[in-house]
Order: sequence, then structure tokens, then C-alpha cells
Amino acid sequence: MTSSGRHADNGLRLFPFRGVRYVPERVGSLAAVTSPPYDVVVRPDGLLHLESADPHNIVRLILPQADTPAARNEKAAATLSDWLSDGILAADPEPALYVYEQRDGGLLQRGLIGALALTTPEEGVVLPHEDVMADIVADRAALMRTTAVNFEPLLLTYRGSGGATEAKAPRGAGAVIERTTAGPPLLATTTEDGFSHRLWAVTDPADIAEAQADLADRQALIADGHHRWATYLRLHGEHPGPGPWGYGLVLLIDTVRYPLQVRAIHRVLRRLPVPEALAALHGAFRVRTIGGLPEALTALAQAAAAGNAFLLAGDGRFHLVDRPSEELVARTVPTDHPPAWRALDATVLHHTLLDTVWSVPDAPEHITYIHATDAAVEQAERHGGTAVLLHPVREEVVRELARQGVTMPRKSTSFGPKPATGLVLRSLTIG
Repeated sequence: MTSSGRHADNGLRLFPFRGVRYVPERVGSLAAVTSPPYDVVVRPDGLLHLESADPHNIVRLILPQADTPAARNEKAAATLSDWLSDGILAADPEPALYVYEQRDGGLLQRGLIGALALTTPEEGVVLPHEDVMADIVADRAALMRTTAVNFEPLLLTYRGSGGATEAKAPRGAGAVIERTTAGPPLLATTTEDGFSHRLWAVTDPADIAEAQADLADRQALIADGHHRWATYLRLHGEHPGPGPWGYGLVLLIDTVRYPLQVRAIHRVLRRLPVPEALAALHGAFRVRTIGGLPEALTALAQAAAAGNAFLLAGDGRFHLVDRPSEELVARTVPTDHPPAWRALDATVLHHTLLDTVWSVPDAPEHITYIHATDAAVEQAERHGGTAVLLHPVREEVVRELARQGVTMPRKSTSFGPKPATGLVLRSLTIG
């Protein structure tokens, strides 16, 4: 038994795989073929921008375009096959764990990419913290089922034993990462958001064994990729027993050494104009109109420190909504969850505002989830709807709820920086 309370064979089991990567000489640039994760791409503008960046941009595989879902997935599979045949993509010669680095100014993040053995929620090894939407899981499962590829690594965090500074040398997986980054990388590129990306292969059996032993008694929090994790589990259920479907592509980050940033995910209520949204709040919340976006976000942060608060936008102004009626919240928020869950802004938003005050169904035609604040405001103004801007949740709240087995409302948090999609893929048919 380890200090974490779990047996060492019931922790994270990370394995090397033969990564499928772009052949640099066959594409315009590595930066031009990468993409943000599929759910961060703002469609249609972002999709068209990525498609025009390079004819081989990875978005053509993760968000293929056709008239029907089945046709989209078949198109992705055919495109993938063509790119492999033409040498646009190629598998690395031997299995490896991959060290992945992202850097933007003073921000540095490093972690390990590998094939993680799947575990059930009951095992307490991989902790989800958000609910998922069944239609998205079904969509991702259909794409993965048709292509037999893990296109995007999930972002998982764990608490390592190494120090957070150079004064305390890292151990285990952290030591392997630091030794590896002292050598030349497999690839290096800078994407248009200003982040530089580097990737190294770890193939030495001793290094792999050291990293695996360090991870063997640890649990991880899903920071980004709940729908893909649910997809992995669904497809493993369809392919039970030993085999490639029992593993999923992940990026593991030790947040003791490399703390992640936590941001909110905003909502755009496409069919609810701002005047109607505000009118419905009369007597239930305090509403104040604030100036520009920077001032409004500062006011939101201050109000969120004292209680539930939101910013509404879409009519050219920003409206701070806070101090909800205690009676209304008590009546609308379920009581069968811990107090920390009941106090979440996302909980009050969904149960009190969306379900009760505004009667907005949680369906794609009514609600769009957008990560970028300015994009959410722009979408609301364009469609005559209402953007609901949220303040981020603290990571320790997320982790503690996850340890209790309590999931937050879906799309409650956005951890980052997120790994770029397209730097390394995992094929389930290449040994």
C-alpha cells in the first residue's frame, strides 16, 4: 500500500506507443497543420481559418465537413488513409513516451504523453470533475470508431513528488522529463497564439520504467477532455479485454511543478435577447450596468469573491448580475450535493437561471459553450442573444469535489494551456 492509500498496481499505468506525426518536409509548416482541441475551435470562422492555413491541417480529421455525420466520419477516415499513403503522416519507428513542452514568455509547461490504461470511475485513478453531454460523446465515439485513431491527448493533472522549484530536484517522471529536455527535440514550432511547442521521444527502457514506477500509485484529475475520456470508456466497452482499445492518449502534467491556469467557459444563449434576460431577473438578482469589458471583468471578480455573480452581454453593454435571492437559490438548487457544489456559479447558472428563471433548454440550438470571452460577446451580439460570462473556479475546489466523486455542471472549467492538436497521434491499428 502506498501513501496515497491505493495499491501501486491501481494507479496510473502509462505506456509507450508508436506516435503518428506529420512529416515536416511534406507540409508547409508544423504550426500551420496544428489546431486547438476540437471543442475550442469556434465554428464556422475558426474552422475556415484552420482549413485555409494548410491543406493538411488536422482540423480536417477532427472536424471533417460533410452533409451527414456518417459521411463526415468516412471522409476523415479516407483523408487519414490518403495522408498516410502519401507520406504526409508517418509512424515513428519505435514505441515511445513523449515529453511535450509549451512555452509563452514566462509560462512554461512540461508533461508526458503516452497511452494510459483505462480505469473505471469506481477505481478512483482518473477523476472526472464535469458531467458530459451524450450527443458529444456519441459524435466523438463515431469518429474514433471509424478512424481507429486517438487524435487529441486528454489533459490530465497529478500531484508529483518532486519540487516546484529548481532548489528541489524533481524525481521519477519529473526527472525523466528534465533529463530528456536537455537534448535536441523531435520537433519545434511556434503557433500563431505565440506559444512555442517542442516534443521529445523517450525510448530508453530505464527512463520509461522510472516514469512508470513514479506514476503507478498516483491518481489524476481530468483537466480537459471529459468527453474524450467518456468516449474511450464507451469504445473499450465495445472492445473488451486486452488490446489497443483499453488505452487512451493523454498528456500528464505534474501541477506541483507546472501549475495550470484555470479559466471559465462561457455560455451564449442564442435565442434569449439581453432585454428579455434582464427583465426576467427583476426581484431575483441585483443587476448593474458596467462600462467596458476590462472594468466589467474586474467587477465580476470582486462580486464572485462574495457570492454567485455573472456578466451578461450582447447588447453592446455589460450587466453585472449578483446577490441572488437566497429563497430562489434554496428552492432551485438540489440539496443532495455538498455545499461547495451547491455554491458553484455553474450550478446556480444551470439550476436557477437556465432551468427556472429563463427556461432555456440545455441543447446545442439554445446554448453555445465558448472559451474566449471576446468570442462569446461577439457571438451574442451577432445573433441577438445573451452571453453569460463566468468567473473561473479555483483548482483546489475542482480537485476536492472530484475526490468526493462529485461532478460539476458540464463545461464548468477550462484548464490550460491546452496541448496543440496534431503534434502526435495514436493509431489503434499500428503496433
